[in-house]
Amino acid sequence: MSDGLIEIGNDRLSAAINPLGAELTHLRDADGRELMTDADPAFWTGHAPILFPIVGRLNGDTLRLDGRDYAMKQHGFARRQTFDLAARTATSATFRLTANDETRACYPFEFALEVGFTIDAVTLTIDVRVSNPGAAPLPASLGFHPAFAWPLPYGRSRDEHRIIFAADEPGTIVELADGLFAAKRPSPLDGHILHLVDDLFADDALIWDPIASQSVTYGAADGPQLKVDFPDTPYLGIWTKPGAAFVCIEPWHGHADPAGFTGEFRTKPGVFEVAPGGDWTCSMAITLEA
Repeated sequence: MSDGLIEIGNDRLSAAINPLGAELTHLRDADGRELMTDADPAFWTGHAPILFPIVGRLNGDTLRLDGRDYAMKQHGFARRQTFDLAARTATSATFRLTANDETRACYPFEFALEVGFTIDAVTLTIDVRVSNPGAAPLPASLGFHPAFAWPLPYGRSRDEHRIIFAADEPGTIVELADGLFAAKRPSPLDGHILHLVDDLFADDALIWDPIASQSVTYGAADGPQLKVDFPDTPYLGIWTKPGAAFVCIEPWHGHADPAGFTGEFRTKPGVFEVAPGGDWTCSMAITLEA
């Protein structure tokens, strides 16, 4: 590729990552078939942004921290920052972002955010490390936002695609109002199965808070499928725009502000803190199952 993407892979699976945002942009099978979104600008041009240091939207787009207010756009700034390529092999690449004047203006901390991509057989693993070189605890949230092709490129129709949850999910899901957590409503699951139809997303994302499953499987019943593992994240969002050729499966450690929330960022549900000199890690994996 000639567009600045970093390619990794083997003879069974390949990926291309954009240093802008350390964003997974392509994931392709052995025959070169694209498993990610077509990024149609009529719907959404993203592919798989890394959400940091917030997930979702803040009330008033304002991060309240230690008595001060900072302007912070939805999903944070990492997706708009260019990462350094810290390491690379034929099947792996690691990207690194550290604090700079632009990030300090809205998030007054020193940090290092590393995102590593590794392909082994038919699995892509994404490992994230947040490091705190500063002297004070570092509050943050982190989210994955991969957008997969809907339908997958195996000849099945959109309405044959579904997402199967690994565990029982008996609770309600969260509704968003202007991007903020609002009311809860009944789960749309049929047992463990979410039957994908556009109407599900007429009012934005479906959000499980908390999520009991640590994996889901996406695809048509009689075709190749994608298994998404997320052992470290307590929330899950599923989102698309009606009519778009993608569906996002989004493991999160953090979420949007509850409607009306005006508290300190450190006290918000889903925020973790990294001790001075410490690290916080999480991962997700995508496996192409025949």
